[in-house]
Amino acid sequence: MTLKETILSVENLKVKLGGVSILDIPSFCIREKEFVSLIGPNGSGKSTLLLVLNCLVRPVAGRLTYRQDDISSREATFDYRRKVSMVFQEPLLFDTTVYNNVASGLKIRGMQKDETRERVMRYLKWFNIEHLAPRSARKLSGGEAQRTSLARAFAIEPDIIFLDEPFSALDPPTRNALTEDLASILRETGITALMVTHDQTEALRMSDRIIVMHNGSIVQQGTPLDVMNNPSNEFVASFVGMDTILQGKVVKASDGVVTISVSGAEIDAVSNAKFGETVYCCIRPENVSIELVHPDDLTSARNIFLAVINDISSFGPFLKLTLDCGFPLVSYVTREAFAVLDLKEGKKVFAAFKATAVHIIPGK
Repeated sequence: MTLKETILSVENLKVKLGGVSILDIPSFCIREKEFVSLIGPNGSGKSTLLLVLNCLVRPVAGRLTYRQDDISSREATFDYRRKVSMVFQEPLLFDTTVYNNVASGLKIRGMQKDETRERVMRYLKWFNIEHLAPRSARKLSGGEAQRTSLARAFAIEPDIIFLDEPFSALDPPTRNALTEDLASILRETGITALMVTHDQTEALRMSDRIIVMHNGSIVQQGTPLDVMNNPSNEFVASFVGMDTILQGKVVKASDGVVTISVSGAEIDAVSNAKFGETVYCCIRPENVSIELVHPDDLTSARNIFLAVINDISSFGPFLKLTLDCGFPLVSYVTREAFAVLDLKEGKKVFAAFKATAVHIIPGK
């Protein structure tokens, strides 16, 4: 696979506010036609990084380059800003019609009237708001307003579009419909996008690359599956949904398979960890299956434990079981499986997971 061209990059980026370090990023880049999601807890620096990349916040140190050209000068910054768009969490619309809002960036750029109309109507249609063209922006629903904001950002056909949690204020049906439309339009146009989101499902579904931020730094980046299944440290594991994180010690190690002692129990995992090493065992809840009787030879899972259901809670389409196996373990089951197995708090079950389902992180 050919590596896509780097379109935007930063080196040795530092941002401080009131003498406090907000961002410290040695290097970072965005590539042509790539969709990148920035995830991380509140205060991790995601939105600040977006503002820096959009030249709305000036760093105290660092170099920002666009297509290998430095953009630190006033003239270069102005030229670069005309090639990017930004969409915020709350739509910032002018007090005029939907049509005029979407056309505003094109008018500023001096585009001819006929070309402007063709461009505006194309993006209104793509975002399914063509019928709203004459409506006042004051009379739009939240979803309609955000669609207008997105159409305006796309209408200038930028090289990069920055999205700062654009769907967080929307109800789930509206959010799902709009993310599907956005993903389709990005594929059609090939515009590069960088989005801040707290929704991991959204990041998984839309991204070519996920970047995890913590305390103003990038702590891991990679493909969605790599970040979700192979977190680099305990923080990332916890943040991306590894609900079970257990500290233990390697008591056996042979041919890439290890046995880890955890609270008196032994867990098998695929790892090159060394005998005697302290490690963290990270297990995603969807990889833990529940049985009423010991599965014996009916499963390829090497880890089978008698467990007691301590707690049951709802988690979207699933039910989340908190189990006591002598160590804490979390499992997701479908509502259908929950009913068939007649699960309830205090019930004894068998919890099983494969050695390949255990991600090992070196301990401190």
